Amino acid sequence: MAFNNYTSLNLGTSPATVHTVASGKEAVVIGCNVANRTASQIKVDVQAAGAYIVKGAPIPAGSALSVLDGKVVLEAGDTVVATSDTATSADVLLSVLEQDES
Repeated sequence: MAFNNYTSLNLGTSPATVHTVASGKEAVVIGCNVANRTASQIKVDVQAAGAYIVKGAPIPAGSALSVLDGKVVLEAGDTVVATSDTATSADVLLSVLEQDES
């Protein structure tokens, strides 16, 4: 069992895979923060295993959003993907507890 952080810097309008759960592993997402790096409001989407955690969530200029209220369990091969409506506008920090599949 291990705690890990994964990042995606300068998030833009193309979907960015922040993390993919490795084969033979399970993961519990315990935190996901998205920080706006720009001087304007942006909107972000974050998906886990193909389901939206947030869609079109507004983040004011120079602010951040914790997009997770609770925990999300992921299986091997599941991904966390983030997208912004503005090029090179956000940083994503994902905190995950990973363990071998039982």
